[in-house]
Amino acid sequence: MKLFTKIFYTLLILLSSYITGYAQSITVVQGTITDAKTKQPLSFVTVGFAGSSQGAATDNNGHYVIRTNDNFAQIRVTYVGYKTVTRNIDAGKEQTINIALNEDSRQLGDVVVRSGKKKKYTNKNNPAVELIRKVIAHKEQNEVTNYSYAEYKQYERMIFSLSNLSEKFTQKRIFKNYQFMFRHQDDSTAIGGKNMLPLYMEEKLSDNYYRKAPYAQKQVVEANKQVKYDENFVDNQGLTTYFNRMYQDINIYDNNVSLLSNQLLSPIADHSPDYYKFFITDTIKDQQPNLIELSFTPRNTINKLFEGKIYITMDGNYAVQNAFLTVNRNIDLNFVRQMECRLSFEKNSDGRYHLSKSDLKMDFGLNKNKGGGVFGERLVTINNFVIDQPRPKQAYDGPAQVYAQKAEEKDDQYWSKSRPDTLDAVSANIYHNVDSLQHMPSFRRTMDIATLFLAGYKNFGPFEVGPVNTFYSFNPVEGFRGRLGGRTTPTLSKRYYFETYAAYGTKDQKFKYFLSSTYSINNKSIYAFPQNYIRASYQRDTKIPGQELEFVQESNFLLSFKRGANDQWLYNDIFKIDYVHEFLNHFSYAIGFKKWNQSPAGALRFQNLLPNGVLNNVNLIHTTEFSAQVRYAPHEKFYQGKIYRTPIPDKYPVYTLRYTQGLNGFLGGNYDYQNVTANISKRFYASQLGFTDVSVEGGYLFGKVPFPLLDIHRANQSYAFQFQSFNMMNFQEFVSDHYATFTFDHNFNGFLFNKVPLLRRLKLREIINFKGLWGAVRPENNPANDPSLLRFPTNSQGQATTYTLNNGMYAEGSIGVGNIFKLIRFDLVRRFTYLDNPNAPKLGFRTFIKFDF
Repeated sequence: MKLFTKIFYTLLILLSSYITGYAQSITVVQGTITDAKTKQPLSFVTVGFAGSSQGAATDNNGHYVIRTNDNFAQIRVTYVGYKTVTRNIDAGKEQTINIALNEDSRQLGDVVVRSGKKKKYTNKNNPAVELIRKVIAHKEQNEVTNYSYAEYKQYERMIFSLSNLSEKFTQKRIFKNYQFMFRHQDDSTAIGGKNMLPLYMEEKLSDNYYRKAPYAQKQVVEANKQVKYDENFVDNQGLTTYFNRMYQDINIYDNNVSLLSNQLLSPIADHSPDYYKFFITDTIKDQQPNLIELSFTPRNTINKLFEGKIYITMDGNYAVQNAFLTVNRNIDLNFVRQMECRLSFEKNSDGRYHLSKSDLKMDFGLNKNKGGGVFGERLVTINNFVIDQPRPKQAYDGPAQVYAQKAEEKDDQYWSKSRPDTLDAVSANIYHNVDSLQHMPSFRRTMDIATLFLAGYKNFGPFEVGPVNTFYSFNPVEGFRGRLGGRTTPTLSKRYYFETYAAYGTKDQKFKYFLSSTYSINNKSIYAFPQNYIRASYQRDTKIPGQELEFVQESNFLLSFKRGANDQWLYNDIFKIDYVHEFLNHFSYAIGFKKWNQSPAGALRFQNLLPNGVLNNVNLIHTTEFSAQVRYAPHEKFYQGKIYRTPIPDKYPVYTLRYTQGLNGFLGGNYDYQNVTANISKRFYASQLGFTDVSVEGGYLFGKVPFPLLDIHRANQSYAFQFQSFNMMNFQEFVSDHYATFTFDHNFNGFLFNKVPLLRRLKLREIINFKGLWGAVRPENNPANDPSLLRFPTNSQGQATTYTLNNGMYAEGSIGVGNIFKLIRFDLVRRFTYLDNPNAPKLGFRTFIKFDF
């Protein structure tokens, strides 16, 4: 019995010792990984036990937990773009270790492979280039588009702030009671500087669905929240569109990555080894899969290319697990001081990878080295990624983006629960802070002045006066022309809009005026997408035949300055009713009725021959028209303004088809005709060679009409470069009843000038342009064959000033230099054909002002 007892206690002690030893052998390490500068948590950071493949990645809040039964003395923290950190740990214990990572500031251009003496970089027998070629070969299998179906949840946050603010600015009197609005960073070298003032934020939560065949990609926005400014000063929807255009999704697997209004060649583009230098700078073997750190830099730092690092998985996928992208300071991106983008990818259930996080930051300023600017950041987090699980057909049907009901009505509790991360105090209060800011009298005065300067209107609540650049102008027919007008605002009504102006010419001593009334059917601004309104208007005013301006008021003071003779005008009386309906898929249609009376003005005469051979002056042409137009512009976006909206050129084509029916005998109309016009325009991107804008248009007029109702081809006698007009053609110089036009405008984006040392620092951009026009007038519409038709106009010497295109194509071209002072384009335009026409210009200079990146 005693022996049994001794054996029992001996076994019990041994078992207790074993259990105690086992419990003590478990090592648990947890903590949070943050950015040392911004104090923000970092997601998807790799934390592992040094010398092993055991580890984990941080979650969306930067938190990690790792466990092991083995006896390790250190943990190792690695993250793309940051310095690797190693920390000692106590084996067999639970412990919390929080780590702040510092950015890796090593210059990629200094990474050189040395072997006794400096070697010239070459792609041949270069292991880094061999690796990137494997990545390129596996691109297709690693893209989401390789799946038959995919779906995921996405959170995105965009924030804009005034950046690099001096201490003097932050202490200004107007901010005395608003110091809480400033965001302070400990490190003044961080993007945005030490002091920032957040002024805009938008958050969006969405469900996203992808189908390969038939192709469909749909985003259902479940919740949306943004800073709202007073609509009298700022168009909030237009602001959102503009910011989203600046900060588009970055897909490193695309050959070209959209950045601002440019496209940069991806480091894993099909031909990237021809433009980039690659270096293997690290091999990470203490995690699964093993990773190779591949650094890259442009062969020419002036070209629009990235530099940075990508981490490649060595598991046979050759996928990108992490990426850090930035640009060289010498790159030709206007106003961009700093830019960086971090991409993280997570493994799917099938062993491949999907984008899980994207963080794009950019800082802008007029001066690249100092002074205040604007900082913007767009953070995208993707989770709940599901592959190859089809949804019902209706999940993919409809427009590419739809908003759920009450998407903009989610409360703070919903957002606090639904965000994948936690906002810092300043960001969390930005909605309330900006609302408080807008009630500051000094801020409202500043916005009032900015609106007058940028939009051209002075706001008086329910009514705004403008645009100011039309208040005064001059021309040969009216002499000095004064004009005063304005329109109502949503403060008066969100459904009813009224617009008016009155003008008077000191030379012709005639009053002109305009009245319009618009009813918004969808209870939105008539200038906002999607439009759905009906409008009635009446206008009595002058017009230059053949002048069609793009996004510019005809009474603009600067357009008063014109070349050549400009004395053949029209007096128009126009009554119109228009209905416009746009759809979310960017298909639209318009139906219109127009009663139009034309009278000659200035030196213009409407004349024909009576049967007895007497020259007859016709004082009035009566026309009644019905028209219909359809337009399809997939994925179109706009720069939204208070006067008009400007489409943003993109890779997607725009189709327009218009039909007009003239009615003889209806409400005084004297002519029966049909006019059909079709237009296709598109931007083509050519990577490092820039981009090309192409437009093709054709028209055919059926019926017998006088020359004012023929297609009077768009001409330009101003000194401003007009893209859709012929810049060396005189007003009313050519008419046709059937025609075709072709316009080609290619911007090399500095590709050639950057090769010339003297021009490189100026960051100019070279441009070529060509325009061609083919057309003719059928015999039935040619007054030479029928004296009863109105004769083509002549000048005071009896010389013809209007012609047909029976001698072939009209052609002109130009060579231009853009980005002068980052704003101005200057073209030398040459006319190639019909040089014998009286007063036909052969050579001229045109300019164009455009804010672009």
